[in-house]
Amino acid sequence: MGIFSRTRDIVAANMAELLEKAEDPAKMIRMIILEMEETLVEVRASAARTIADIKEMRRHMAKLSDIETNWTDKAELALSKDREDLAKAALMERQKATDMIDQLRAEVAVLDDTLRGSEEDIAKLQNKLREARTRQNNIATRLESANNRSRLREMWNGPRTHDAFSRFEMLERKVDEAEGRADALGLGAQPKSLDEEIAELKASDRVDAELAALKARLNNRSNGDN
Repeated sequence: MGIFSRTRDIVAANMAELLEKAEDPAKMIRMIILEMEETLVEVRASAARTIADIKEMRRHMAKLSDIETNWTDKAELALSKDREDLAKAALMERQKATDMIDQLRAEVAVLDDTLRGSEEDIAKLQNKLREARTRQNNIATRLESANNRSRLREMWNGPRTHDAFSRFEMLERKVDEAEGRADALGLGAQPKSLDEEIAELKASDRVDAELAALKARLNNRSNGDN
């Protein structure tokens, strides 16, 4: 396939449709980008050769123009010397140079058209390449996000997570049993009667009174020593 036919195929390609049909979109878009980059290099190289050809032809045209002028001068000189035969021969040589200039001018016009087409192809390829790279980044981001979601779901639904939660349930059961044993120790205990509670209050009052008396005796002793 030639450079320019392949370029037209790439430019005309709808990448969205290509990616929808591809089994591996990421791989497909890498291949598209690689082909675009390679084609872009080839088109630019071809354009560079065209530019060089145009410059060479124009230099040749300038030389032929000088030759054309030179033969004109020679024809005028021959006529001034009444040598019409030499003047005619000089004009025939000038015509050869003129014909070659016209031929080169036509070829340069064709090459100029080709170069303009190359410039348009390069611009379209660059736009397609930017689009492809943008899609590549989007695909990579979406693929990474999808893989992360898959890993999270696998972890959540996986045996390790279920085993961990089963262990939590076992620990909670053990705590429930420990709390149950503690609560069971208080079962059957008789509540204090009113007389017992009042007796405890009186005992507490006696202890407080004895404590106050003890403090007073200690204070008196301390004052007597001073």
